Amino acid sequence: MTAPHMALPPADRVRSPLTGWTRAHWEALADRQLEALVPYATPRFAQYRLPGRGSWSGVVSDGLEGFARSFLLAAFRIAGAGGDVDPALIERYAVGLTAGTEHGHGGNDGEAWPELTDCSQQMVEAASVAIALHETRPWIWDRLDDRVRARVVDWFSGFVGARTWDNNWRLFQVVSEQFLASVGAPHSRSDIEAGLDRIEDWYRGDGWYSDGDGRNFDYYNGWAMHLYPLLWARMAGPDRDGGRAEVYRERLAQFLAAYPHFFGADGAPVHQGRSLTYRFAVAAPVWMGALADCSPLAPGLTRRLASGTARHFVERGVPDERGLLPLGWYGTHLPSTQAYSGPASPYWASKGFLGLLLPADHPVWTDRELPLPVEESDQYTALPRPGWLLHGTRHDGIVRLVNHGSDHNSLDDTGGSATDDPHYAKFAYSSATAPETAPRAWERAVDGHLALLAPDGTASRRRRIHPLTCTDHMASSRHDACFPGTDDTYPILTTSALYGPWEIRVHRVRAPAGATVREGGYAVADQAPPHVECGPGWALARTEAGLTSAVVGLHGWAEEEGVAGAAQVAREVETNAYGPHSATPYLLARDHPGGGSVHVTLVVLTRDDVRPWALKEAIGCAVHGDAVRITFPDGETLTL
Repeated sequence: MTAPHMALPPADRVRSPLTGWTRAHWEALADRQLEALVPYATPRFAQYRLPGRGSWSGVVSDGLEGFARSFLLAAFRIAGAGGDVDPALIERYAVGLTAGTEHGHGGNDGEAWPELTDCSQQMVEAASVAIALHETRPWIWDRLDDRVRARVVDWFSGFVGARTWDNNWRLFQVVSEQFLASVGAPHSRSDIEAGLDRIEDWYRGDGWYSDGDGRNFDYYNGWAMHLYPLLWARMAGPDRDGGRAEVYRERLAQFLAAYPHFFGADGAPVHQGRSLTYRFAVAAPVWMGALADCSPLAPGLTRRLASGTARHFVERGVPDERGLLPLGWYGTHLPSTQAYSGPASPYWASKGFLGLLLPADHPVWTDRELPLPVEESDQYTALPRPGWLLHGTRHDGIVRLVNHGSDHNSLDDTGGSATDDPHYAKFAYSSATAPETAPRAWERAVDGHLALLAPDGTASRRRRIHPLTCTDHMASSRHDACFPGTDDTYPILTTSALYGPWEIRVHRVRAPAGATVREGGYAVADQAPPHVECGPGWALARTEAGLTSAVVGLHGWAEEEGVAGAAQVAREVETNAYGPHSATPYLLARDHPGGGSVHVTLVVLTRDDVRPWALKEAIGCAVHGDAVRITFPDGETLTL
């Protein structure tokens, strides 16, 4: 595959047999993005006002975001090259710092940055500016006029004693005030210590943090909760980190040991969690592991993971023909983004270029690439802290994530105040699919969801997830199915067991009489409408490229020919980040008698040729009291 809209160096298949990418490719990708921003700069480069949907913070904040996040990319490029870059790049950001802190030019038509106030978006951007200034100190900060440096300090001083949101935002205050300390400016040591102490409350073990209270597990663990503490340690220095840096290095090492299992053979990361428009940022923790000298990953695996992910997006048109990063996954796709994201938000992708700070002769750039785990063998990885099972299959390169633990609800969210964000509430995610994210998707989304349907068609939701077990090939959890606008809840206990590319999903359901039980598989999406098929107790959807999602009812589902709606496929348009046309197979069991029931489903996502009717005949399922016994075609048995 060639890279659309991008002129890249020749592939190096000796040093990088799997991706062909070298450090020169990363530098070219960084340069293309930085140069493409220039036409959108304000006259004195203090803001970059990019095309696209604005955020809820307003045009000036969005313009600051464009400066700050791209400054992070520029900083890694400048510092990584020892300042040997086009002088215009350094000059643009030095001039922008001057203009952004001149508050005599305030107002929406001016270039001055908004003041830092409690819980303001500019707090996020200030942290990027602080990191960039620290890394480029000899080429930018040390050469600024004293008056400009004083104005920059004054702007950062808005953090001192201020209140941030109680999640990863605490770390923005930490690094920004540490920058103040590093330049001898007034700061609050208690602010820094309190922020670092607060993340201890969210550390769950095995390298996993929740992003704030609750069970908020996603890529923020890598590109925020691990990243900022170690960037803070770089600023503070080994004599002033109070021993914290060593703890952070040990935790990152634990996290990175399993992290490669999140990536498919094509370089795609599992599509789960919010802010996925940051794309390349998923590579940040592996680069940080090398930078902090704590990675358990071989240098060749570090580069293969990072370069594979970057190449994955470049080959699919990111950045676009203008050289910009649009809001979305590949192209623009607003339904999969969050309202806080503006047109420059995707430039947190800059974190993924952290590796440029490593010298060109570092082993991560010189060692021969090594394969990802999924390229070597089938993989099964249990992650008890977030409550996830990962399973990757070598023959098709797909990685799947079975979710029995992350729901993105804070601890005080109960009943109707809790949410079921499609990026967290699904039973399964993968490196080849995305959840359906239509506006008000909870009203009709079928994928990755076990729902009770009221007589009027209203679907119950999966909100608070209570993890129960997560070991080896099996995980389980409980949630209370609840209907919007009511206080009635119905407990559902679910166990997932992995077998090759298959997931066996067993649900113990309590339901009101007359309800319908519905089970949805993965949503597959493409440029063309997927092919769909349905039969007694099974349904499938297949893209033109052969990616197939199927569900097969093994117990508790209507199977007879002619039973209305026993197995169906839901089609959607412009609701999926992977393509404009999507389809999800699902099963139905109508007219629940009330009380308890058991439903067993085979859930399949594969590039294999799937014959659901044959699987239904070949897989045995016997339910006896509390035990469900599965017999696979090769004779292996499993009791849940």
